[in-house]
Amino acid sequence: MAGHNKWSKVKHIKAKEDAKKGKVFTKAVRDIMTAVRDGGPNPDTNAALRLAIERAKAVSMPQDNIKRAIDKASGNLPGVKYEEITYEGYGPGGVALMVECLTDNKNRTVAAVRHAFSKSGGSLGTSGSVAWMFDKKGVISVERGEREDEIMEAALEAGANDILEFDEVLVIETEPVDFNAVLEAVEKAGAQILESSVGLVANNEMDVDDETAAKVEKLIEMLEENDDVQNVYHNMK
Repeated sequence: MAGHNKWSKVKHIKAKEDAKKGKVFTKAVRDIMTAVRDGGPNPDTNAALRLAIERAKAVSMPQDNIKRAIDKASGNLPGVKYEEITYEGYGPGGVALMVECLTDNKNRTVAAVRHAFSKSGGSLGTSGSVAWMFDKKGVISVERGEREDEIMEAALEAGANDILEFDEVLVIETEPVDFNAVLEAVEKAGAQILESSVGLVANNEMDVDDETAAKVEKLIEMLEENDDVQNVYHNMK
């Protein structure tokens, strides 16, 4: 029995590790696909894609998975046609959400997204119902350190709109068209880049209580478990 219990524990740990690796791979795939859709499939001319590929390799993602993510995002998978769709809605407490999807079956995707909203007490809205609350921006998060003055100078010279200073992180905001130039500039300045993407940023954040925040986070988790969902944005503070 002791041996059986030990094996059960090992299997449980392995299952948890596999699930953790699956989530890491899912994030890596989404980062690659987002980078391809924003800047094209060539890492030589797309700094965001180059970084996304480096991160995917760092978590031991197989080369075949990386290539498939690039092909899927650029529409090069034979016999499969993918469509980009963004769904809008309100979650618990009236929090606005934007859900970016890439799908080969629109009916399947909208049904899954609607189910997630309904199950959480939210509702799927019509096109434009919450989009006005968000702006598209490039966002680059880098570690603060000895070279942060050089990094900030490089970012501003390359076209950054704003730099937000937090305890351990600088968050650099750009127009989407300037994103790759700024990313390359801060990379050359020696920045340790934590996150980099072009996405939607809420123009007015909403305060909610802890209970509502937990419900919204659960909704976001449900949405992100769907392979068709690429990014989820919200205006929760």
